[in-house]
Amino acid sequence: MNRRTLLVLTAALHFAGAARAETPAAGRLVLHEAMSSAHAKARNVSIWLPPGYDASDARHPVLYMHDGQNLFDASTANFGEWGVDEHLTRLIAGGQVRAPIVVGVWNTDLRLREYVPADLIAALPDDMRADVQAIYGGPPLSDGYLRFLVEELKPFVDRTYRTLTRPQDTTIAGSSMGGLISLYAVMKRPEVFSAAACLSTHWPLKVEGLEPGPTLDAWRERLVAAWAGVVQRGLPSPGSHRLYFDRGDETLDQFYADFQTHMDGVIRARGYGPDDFRSLVFPGAQHNEASWNQRLDVPLTFLLSPAPTQTS
Repeated sequence: MNRRTLLVLTAALHFAGAARAETPAAGRLVLHEAMSSAHAKARNVSIWLPPGYDASDARHPVLYMHDGQNLFDASTANFGEWGVDEHLTRLIAGGQVRAPIVVGVWNTDLRLREYVPADLIAALPDDMRADVQAIYGGPPLSDGYLRFLVEELKPFVDRTYRTLTRPQDTTIAGSSMGGLISLYAVMKRPEVFSAAACLSTHWPLKVEGLEPGPTLDAWRERLVAAWAGVVQRGLPSPGSHRLYFDRGDETLDQFYADFQTHMDGVIRARGYGPDDFRSLVFPGAQHNEASWNQRLDVPLTFLLSPAPTQTS
């Protein structure tokens, strides 16, 4: 992997943005600016209300998504947008998914520290933990970020919008480091989140030193050994919770195969099977928003497949 590729991939892990939200192609997008928190840095939150929301009294499931500035509007996305509103509008019209409210939580300049799971970092050997924290600029802030989501943002969303509030109606999704924090959310707060979609999960934690060879092999073996027990013990019981993972095989995603295979084994050993666990590979997909946009129907359908909903 050459220096130019490393610089591009490093930028993708650190991206942040700040701009106004625009009117989506369908549904309604509401921007809540600089939402404060006692547990995390203030940030914008974009909330997408599905088509028909304003003409009905129906309540909706809620999907929380990280890197919210990249979800709906190309003008706020440094690396392209996911097109979440376009995908959902089409899937809803075709009866393939329930009509959700999507809460797009913008990232900040503390993104890496907010998205890296604290319990997993604590389990690393001292030298690995020190390396990661040096790269990320300090110890994890993920527990505070989750407190913001669960104790402050979710109550605000439930008060302000017509939501279904049960765990089975509340899901979470993200890519790269956002995949790690989505898994962590289900592990730490299973009474809140019933399912997570983790796209191109950044298991290696770094972008340098990923060329195939003894260095990568040793890093992977030590990381997986440290994390296996934490994940297995931390996951809620299968059946009432569901997990989705995917990856491509180009750019940064090309280095994920062995990491993901090992972690898939850990999750299956916990009892997760075909009904509540999926791990997919998309040949030719890269580590970027364009690739996540192209396959977004798959995780959205996994999270929001039609099911009976409560009316109050």
